Amino acid sequence: MWPNNSAAPFLLTGFLGSEGIHHWISIPFFAIYLSTFFGNATLLILIWNDHSLHDPMYFFLAMLAGTDLGMTLTTMPTVLGVLLLDQREIAHGACFTQSYFIHTLAIVESGILLAMAYDRFIAIRAPLRYKSILTNSRVMKIGLGVLLRGFVSILPPILPLYWFPYCRSHVLSHAFCLHQDVMKLACADITFNRLYPVILVAMTFFLDALIIVFSYILILKTVMSIASGEEQAKALNTCVSHISCVLVFYITVIGLTFIHRFGRHAPHVVHITMSYVYFLFPPFMNPLIYSIKTNQIQRSFVRLFSGHSRA
Repeated sequence: MWPNNSAAPFLLTGFLGSEGIHHWISIPFFAIYLSTFFGNATLLILIWNDHSLHDPMYFFLAMLAGTDLGMTLTTMPTVLGVLLLDQREIAHGACFTQSYFIHTLAIVESGILLAMAYDRFIAIRAPLRYKSILTNSRVMKIGLGVLLRGFVSILPPILPLYWFPYCRSHVLSHAFCLHQDVMKLACADITFNRLYPVILVAMTFFLDALIIVFSYILILKTVMSIASGEEQAKALNTCVSHISCVLVFYITVIGLTFIHRFGRHAPHVVHITMSYVYFLFPPFMNPLIYSIKTNQIQRSFVRLFSGHSRA
């Protein structure tokens, strides 16, 4: 059917051995995607409409919600297409583009979590100079820097995928395209594509996590110097939501990394499930965490849906 095998579309894979119940599996996936979309879109609307939320902390939260929304919209079409409609074929260009956005948004999310740690660091270490340091223009520059880091750093390993020949099996192991899956199908020298991501992960995820931990050590040192226990609790409470989001994101990153590196003999379903947890759990949890733990978000939500005018 395909005289040039390199031109054949890639084939996405759902849950191997469970194809007969894919339509049932699609129900919880659809519910999670819908909840994730609604949660993050609502956060963006609240921050846009409510002037009481026009602070650096909430601007960074809006960036996080936008990134999670982007990840949802990037993976949802193919995941639900495979599970619900059994649409497994994906063209090369569409596959590489999806892979680019998936990996880019993951790096952007890590960068935003780092920026939010910087926000909490300034808020607690220099509260009187908080707004003079984190001006709107500086917040925009930080956000732009985070975006550029993500979108530029992923280009080197993704661009070669467009001209690699693909003469092996075209079956991918997920219901979405990942760089590490696609490159293994190429009939070409993929040494660069193997080494570059390792360096990139060390320079982004690992370095970001290290700086976040260091910033919280300094934050904790500052909080412990506060005489009043009540003020200590109040200061730490402003960090709880961010710490929760950091834990959700990096625990899933570490879990997925360990499964890929050390779980070669683990059942295929474990690898697939961990991948879905990595891409679905943080975007699903982040709006929930901030909605539950942030009083300003709760009040803004009530005002929005009760029809009151914005603050």
